Amino acid sequence: MSTTTFAVSGMTCAHCVAAVTEEVSALSGVSAVDVDLKVGGASQVTVTSSGPLSLDAIREAVDEAGYTLAS
Repeated sequence: MSTTTFAVSGMTCAHCVAAVTEEVSALSGVSAVDVDLKVGGASQVTVTSSGPLSLDAIREAVDEAGYTLAS
């Protein structure tokens, strides 16, 4: 198992959390997604997966949901 936390900017509500959770959960190997919403800041998205995920795959999933990985 692998657990990694990513900072995501632009999230402001429960709908945002649901959108990011849905897109990231669809990635192969992902077993859980937990979001700590920080309105006005970078939310923390913790992803548990069967193995390491590529940063590009996470970035694409977050982009598809309409948000961006914070740098």
